[in-house]
Amino acid sequence: MVDNSPFRSLKHNDLTIEGYSRAAVQSYWRIPELKLGFDLGAQPWDFMGTPVWFVSHTHLDHIAALPVYVARRRMMKMEAPVIYLPEHAVDLVQHVLKALSRLDRGRLPCELIPVRPGDGFELSRELIVEAVATRHTVPSLGYIVWERRKKLKPEYQHLTGDQIRDVRLSGVEVSEERRFPLVGYTGDTAPEGLDANPAMYEAKILITEMSFVAPSHRKDKIHKHGHMHLDDFVEREARFQNELVIAAHFSTRYHDKQVQHFVRKALPEMLGGRLHLWL
Repeated sequence: MVDNSPFRSLKHNDLTIEGYSRAAVQSYWRIPELKLGFDLGAQPWDFMGTPVWFVSHTHLDHIAALPVYVARRRMMKMEAPVIYLPEHAVDLVQHVLKALSRLDRGRLPCELIPVRPGDGFELSRELIVEAVATRHTVPSLGYIVWERRKKLKPEYQHLTGDQIRDVRLSGVEVSEERRFPLVGYTGDTAPEGLDANPAMYEAKILITEMSFVAPSHRKDKIHKHGHMHLDDFVEREARFQNELVIAAHFSTRYHDKQVQHFVRKALPEMLGGRLHLWL
């Protein structure tokens, strides 16, 4: 197998998180068990089999590999992928793909789905992906993957199995749908991307950005440019109910040891061992 783009892997219970993210370099993530990915800043050969992608915004470090991904799937005679991206970008991306198709002299088949904040997409009986508004320097979206389950309504929980069957056969709906936030992905965002979307704090797995960590870097300027600082996490420490918080997208101004030093100094408990630095 060709190893042409770096990525790391982390297993959390029954899900695997794979990807790489560095500010202004490239960001791409996937969860193979869910058959979906987030952002296409680059495209490891291993990721080609993932058929559905959700793009957070159109900065090149998050979208540059979209044509490469589409071309590889065509070359390998795979089905055309489905790519969800901010509504304003669909026509422009189609123009780019048409131009590259002429240069490449090959088709670039894919389905581009326009997305607005509040839109929901049913991927299967169990999974729904919801788009939420974030704040960056270009129109941007975060995504929440909801797990959908059928639960017995409280008024029927005291009944036996035979009694529940009889009620169901009489035409009465005995169960109700409940949704649980499974994965939250913010992409690049100022703190509003978390605060305006409480489910981000409740998702089992949160993949988010922590672009800046040094005390000398000013939060107001960082927020203006649609990013977060380590201090934003310290201020919200009690809000994170996630089982796993992945912090990534660190500025290239820092080397890995600097990031670890600043974060562990500010958050020595690492959110109770739930904070993972993607370095």
